[in-house]
Amino acid sequence: MRPICAFSALEKVPEVDHVVARVGSDELGLDPMSPNDTDAFLVLKPKDQWRVPNKEWLLQQLREAMAELPGVEFAFTQPIEMRTSEMLTGARGDLAVKIFGSDLKQLADLAGRVQAAIAGVKGASEVFTASNDTVEYLQIDMDRLTAGRTGLSVTRIEDELRALLEGAPAGIVAEAQKRTNIVIRGPETLRKTPELFMQSQLAAGDGGLVRIGDVARLRRTVGLVKVDRENASRFAIVQAYVSGRDLVGFVEDAQKAVATAVEFPPGYRLVWGGEFENQRRAAARLAIVVPIALVLIFLVLFATLRSVRQAVLILANVPFALIGGVLALWLASEYLSVPASVGFIALLGIAVLNGLVLVSYFNQLLIGGMPLDQVVFEGSVRRLRPVLMTASIAAFGLVPLLFASGPGSEIQKPLAIVVIGGLITSTALTLVLLPILFRRFGLAAKSPSSETRSLSWINPLAS
Repeated sequence: MRPICAFSALEKVPEVDHVVARVGSDELGLDPMSPNDTDAFLVLKPKDQWRVPNKEWLLQQLREAMAELPGVEFAFTQPIEMRTSEMLTGARGDLAVKIFGSDLKQLADLAGRVQAAIAGVKGASEVFTASNDTVEYLQIDMDRLTAGRTGLSVTRIEDELRALLEGAPAGIVAEAQKRTNIVIRGPETLRKTPELFMQSQLAAGDGGLVRIGDVARLRRTVGLVKVDRENASRFAIVQAYVSGRDLVGFVEDAQKAVATAVEFPPGYRLVWGGEFENQRRAAARLAIVVPIALVLIFLVLFATLRSVRQAVLILANVPFALIGGVLALWLASEYLSVPASVGFIALLGIAVLNGLVLVSYFNQLLIGGMPLDQVVFEGSVRRLRPVLMTASIAAFGLVPLLFASGPGSEIQKPLAIVVIGGLITSTALTLVLLPILFRRFGLAAKSPSSETRSLSWINPLAS
């Protein structure tokens, strides 16, 4: 009844149209879900029917609706994101903390302390663990002496009890192309009423009958919900979701909180995993790719302009573009992610292209004999339209991604924000600051003798 109550609570939120749920693991056994887990897919109404068209606000409404249900641990995610996390660590959540050890009670205690430490970190929305949860079991203890007197072995009694509860295969019925398994088991009342089950009779070894209660004892006991293993070692897992801040920063703060609050005994170790691993690996690759890209761009600029000074001046546009991208992310309340990092790389190329357009035209005017001051002014005016066209076409092309709200928008939007914000500052500073820097540092200083020789070569009659 718990899942049904949960779905009724979710459907009370006006933005939820209906709920589709699946309880337990699939028939093939390939899904890492346990029988106690439920996937509930929320089908939402169109955004124009929302009271407030904001995803974070809607998540808060759903959390408040689920908070009224005791004994239910919940988390909100997206289907593809959830499956990706399961493939990475075998668990859902932006962060999955695995505690490896041998003793189950010790693992449960450590999992509870780690959960409490992570829950106190800013940005933790749903932090839970099933490792310290318990459930009541009915355990059957065999009386070996009594069973031996009746001529029954313990193995035979266990097989008989298993057949009563789970069923025993008795054959297959083939009908055309359909094959149906035949299973013989006890009535439903035996599985629902422990007292009736203990009153059931078995065939004894001497041909008589014996009650189950005479050869076995039934007692209630409390045990763990499940025991997880990985690499031949037991482990407990704590899962956490992040809301309102960047994932990598949250993990760093969580690691500090756990290191301060939890002391692990010898033989127990902690492994941090989850979706942030992808971002960390991508950031490590970008730390290698971006410097290589900058070096290659510098070599291309030098081969084009034949000047180290001018190549460095054009690369000076890169920090201006980064400033705009970072400022745009801050204004949009977004965080540095892998799509945003890709946007910075795309922004780098556009910023360098605008600088190259301006400096190349400056050099053309200088070859024509125009004075440097006039070159800077005339070149900036004449190349105003090409630079603006290059930047505006790229920016306007990303506007649809900026307002995207459908599937994939979480990837498209950060990229568009970075590129558009960076183009604004980069273009403005390219048109204003780059001409000033070119006038001051664009050309190498000439000695008076070389300047005189140059003038004499241009006008031999002057001598």
